[in-house]
Amino acid sequence: MKLNLLLTLALPIVFYAQSNTSAGNTSDYPNAYSSGSANVHPFNNSSRMFRDWSVSVGGGGAFLQSADVNSFYDGKVNFGWNGYVSLDKQISHTFGMSLQYMMGKTNQKAMLPGALGVAAGVATAWTKFHQVSILGDVNFSNLLRRVDNHSPYRWALHGYGGVGFVGYNTLLLDNDMSRWNNSPRRIPIEIDQKLGLDTFFYQVGTGVKYNASKLIDVELRAMYYITGDDSFDGGGWTPVAIPPYNAITAGRSDNYFTVNLGLTFKLGKHDTHLSWYDPLQDVYGRTNALESTPNEFVVCEKGDNDNDGVCDDWDRQLDTPAGARVDGAGVALDMDLDGVIDLYDKCVTVPGPVENNGCPTTSSPVVTQNSTSAIDEVNKFFEGIEFELNSDKIRTKSFDKLNQAAEVIKSLDANSKFLVIGATDTRGSADLNQKLSQRRADAVVNYLVGKGVNSSVLTAEGRGKTDLKYPECDPATKCPEWKNEANRRVYFAQK
Repeated sequence: MKLNLLLTLALPIVFYAQSNTSAGNTSDYPNAYSSGSANVHPFNNSSRMFRDWSVSVGGGGAFLQSADVNSFYDGKVNFGWNGYVSLDKQISHTFGMSLQYMMGKTNQKAMLPGALGVAAGVATAWTKFHQVSILGDVNFSNLLRRVDNHSPYRWALHGYGGVGFVGYNTLLLDNDMSRWNNSPRRIPIEIDQKLGLDTFFYQVGTGVKYNASKLIDVELRAMYYITGDDSFDGGGWTPVAIPPYNAITAGRSDNYFTVNLGLTFKLGKHDTHLSWYDPLQDVYGRTNALESTPNEFVVCEKGDNDNDGVCDDWDRQLDTPAGARVDGAGVALDMDLDGVIDLYDKCVTVPGPVENNGCPTTSSPVVTQNSTSAIDEVNKFFEGIEFELNSDKIRTKSFDKLNQAAEVIKSLDANSKFLVIGATDTRGSADLNQKLSQRRADAVVNYLVGKGVNSSVLTAEGRGKTDLKYPECDPATKCPEWKNEANRRVYFAQK
């Protein structure tokens, strides 16, 4: 059965194995298997940056745990021993492989139930074993380590798994079953299993390594072995054998574990072994040459003398005043293009001369008793002012228009007086429309005053539905909706 399982594991490996001859001759660079760069070299021993071979030795205790005759009997532990040696190859900073040889001995005891147990007494057994295995090694500390963790890296948690072959010789003695011809002498019941293809086992385990120096690691390791064999403990070949030790428990696999202290000798000339080498740490500058060349990347070679965020290399205005907003070329912004930058412009959205801080002068159209040009100018901005439905709350989208109107009004003759008139359409009662139009006119006046317009210049007047832009829209059903919207308005007039 175990031989069939072994073949099941081995056949996919043989089937999918590929010859490396398909790669062709890669001695010439660049080629189809390189990046195309001219600076490409074969990966050989001289190009390595780390050690990746090692030899490990160790030893410790061995204990039969899941067996009819085991190392834990009557509350006591029957200690065994083991020793191992392995040749280790680190394939990446997170994974390695080992070829390992181990030998050892387990000591175990058991007692048969009932009358047989009384006659035989406590049986003692010992198993001498030797095994060859392939072991995979996962470095969990490197696998899970954060690349921004720059703490000293001396401890590592490892996980192991693999398969192997075990040969063993087991002897069992009791007071009855192993007696020869009823004489006082006892003949050991012996099981001699040669190492072969049908003796393979599985193993899993974990270990903690300490990087003692660039040459030596110290490791505490625990491994668990699943033999799939019910005779490793000396209980016999089958549950019905004589003596019937295999009938003590229902298990059909004698499993054991080892606890070892070992040393790993790292081979090679480099300072660091690959199991302690995290390439991502180098990317972040922990151990590579980037640490010795700080400030290698310079953003502004000539600096930024005016501190506007644009390097002098491509700054078209090298003396931008502190606090001025600039464009991508380092030129101070001038939104209304009047020659006064926004930092100093008191009328940012309205052009004006430099001598008047960027605001229009009084030579602009001034409202007098005989002039309506300024009123027309303001009404261009008032047109389309929108309010919330049946409310005096101005919609946010109308703020820009009122801001521009405020700038124009502030530039007019301070002695002029103006009306801000509110009107509605013919829907609803006259009293309701009168009050709503007055509140809307008041809201516009308050907004303009908040933007710097002198309150003495403006007077709010609500006219309800008595001031229709389209008088024919009475009742409102006689007109299309756009005319009714035009009747619901606030506009500017001379007082």
